Amino acid sequence: MTTGPCKPLLCNCNRTMSIDVKSIDTALKFETPPAVATELCRKHVSSFEAAVKSGEDVLVACTQEAPLFTELHKALNATGEIRFINIRETAGWSAEGARAAPKMAALLALAGVAEPQPVPVVSYRSSGETLIVGPASVALDWAERLAADLSVNVLVTGGSGDAELPLDRRYPIHSGSKIKLRGHLGAFDVSWEQANPIDLDVCTRCGACVKACPEQAIDYTYQIDLERCRSHRSCVAACGDIRAIDFDRVEAARADRYDLVLDLSSEPLLRTSQPPQGYFAPGRDPLQQALAASQLARLTGEFEKPKYYVYNERICAHSRSGIVGCTQCLDVCSTAAISSDIANNRVQVDSHLCMGCGGCASVCPSGAMTYAYPRVADMGTRIRAALAAYRNAGGADPCLLFHNSTDGRELILRLARRGRGLPAHVIPLEIMHVATLGPDMLLGALALGAGQVVILSAASEAAEYRDALGRELEWMGAILQGLGYGGPRASFIEAPDIAVLDSTLWALERCEGVPAATFNLSNEKRRTLDFVLEHLARHAPTPAQTIPLLKGAPFGTVEVNRKTCTLCLACVGACPTSALVDSKEAPQLKFIERNCVQCGLCAQTCPEDAITLMPRLLLGAQAKNPVVLNETEPFNCVRCSKPFATRQMIDNMLGRLSGHSMFGAPSALRRLQMCADCRVLDMMEEKDAASIFEFPTAAPKE
Repeated sequence: MTTGPCKPLLCNCNRTMSIDVKSIDTALKFETPPAVATELCRKHVSSFEAAVKSGEDVLVACTQEAPLFTELHKALNATGEIRFINIRETAGWSAEGARAAPKMAALLALAGVAEPQPVPVVSYRSSGETLIVGPASVALDWAERLAADLSVNVLVTGGSGDAELPLDRRYPIHSGSKIKLRGHLGAFDVSWEQANPIDLDVCTRCGACVKACPEQAIDYTYQIDLERCRSHRSCVAACGDIRAIDFDRVEAARADRYDLVLDLSSEPLLRTSQPPQGYFAPGRDPLQQALAASQLARLTGEFEKPKYYVYNERICAHSRSGIVGCTQCLDVCSTAAISSDIANNRVQVDSHLCMGCGGCASVCPSGAMTYAYPRVADMGTRIRAALAAYRNAGGADPCLLFHNSTDGRELILRLARRGRGLPAHVIPLEIMHVATLGPDMLLGALALGAGQVVILSAASEAAEYRDALGRELEWMGAILQGLGYGGPRASFIEAPDIAVLDSTLWALERCEGVPAATFNLSNEKRRTLDFVLEHLARHAPTPAQTIPLLKGAPFGTVEVNRKTCTLCLACVGACPTSALVDSKEAPQLKFIERNCVQCGLCAQTCPEDAITLMPRLLLGAQAKNPVVLNETEPFNCVRCSKPFATRQMIDNMLGRLSGHSMFGAPSALRRLQMCADCRVLDMMEEKDAASIFEFPTAAPKE
């Protein structure tokens, strides 16, 4: 799936790497085998200009000089598209660079895959209304510097120290404590309590209170030192009709909305791993404060970002009838963008807070939350193209190395310049965030022919993501081992520096891939996993039918205690994926294991505590066929003989209610054995029975 004819422009970078054009051409089948320049960005730049002038789309196998080529492309008024791919640091500059032609072919194939389809966008609007929070000494200093470019507001916290209020009243200044902050760029809601008797927003800074205070508890910070104050209230009298000083302030709560927040507190007001856009908490480090201030000035205007997720609440396993089941997306989200909406049996996602990590989609067991940009299907197309080109160029045992586009990418580039580079069979695949890598994509890559998949973390990812990836890799590893796949088929590398990455990658045991599947990965998670696991099981070295898994895996069965289960079928109503179903022919509880996501809603809902979860993977057709977990004899109405309940349910009810005062009469207990229609008829026919249609007659007036 490519964008059409694309002319590759290759360069061996002043003969610092070897490029086997024949192998690459065999894999990608270009119309004309590409030539290899030695200095494409210098003396051979004419070949670039000629390709651009022809109107063709061009693929430049160099990212270092991308700014130069982009500028030339624009200057030549090109009609074609230009793309870039790095084959130098990721392939050619390696201790195995001479054997890296298959990897180069894979990287060139990746660059030819069509871009993901557009998705809905999330909009922000900021007019530059900025709140600076912190001690007066630092907050007022930054307010003075930023006031010329932004609409500044200051919220002073703690003691004012030696800082005096500005001589010119150019921006609002407040003081307070118990600050609460929530929101995002363009819409931060801030509330606080006006703790000090002097309201800085009302104060005219006339100095009358300073002169009137007998304890000298007030200076030109215009805040009262309450430890020194002896409540003479001379300051209140001096303030007069201005009324900026109030020791008995009733309305202490204040709130307002701001576009941007610069938090200079020693401990940030927001403690999420990834703060929302527009919020900066540099702490007390002057350099970090300066960097944050420089970014504030650029966040005025209108901005857009993709809506990274798609949510299908119909199959969400979060809650039913006020009972909580799965909370995995809530637990992994590092931005607090996801919250529980138990009343509506769903979760809520604040699109403005979502930063696109994809962790929620990776851990979601049912596929209710999916990643939209890029979609799993788009990533599957890229993986398929890269692996096919690698095999066609003669490569073996391909290893996909997933890394992010920031510090992960930088670490790989530095490894090529200062270390041994990447092994020839390791194909780097850049993604936005490693948290997007769910089991459908990782196991799917193995089904598409990868010998192993490796996730690289340069230690910048939040702990929530590392923990979630660790749990997923654990149960995926159990499945692969259960099928007899040896070696590190799916692994996680946490490499804070080049030395760790170099030693780990070059020590990896090589693994042969299975024959590539013919299907593509789907955006429906459970469907993809069904196809992937079936393919891996078909080619497994050790065929297996049942593989035990640890708690937390999204596959498994349920056990029902037949002695306590009354077949009330509350579990059927609670199951979001139709794993538990009833029967129309007889009182039966059936189970389809393929649909179970082990969310636990059935066990939480069961009034008899008769259900137990058992994580495992059942393979083959038996996982798709319904099995009977419990069945019982139907109970027929004692009046019309119509079946309406189970005998066990009626027997339990009679046993529990026979001693109750409301059911002392035999007729009352007999009605419990009737269907709903007959119960009403029986009550109407009994003359002595109380009726809602009978009202006491009022006594006549005398």
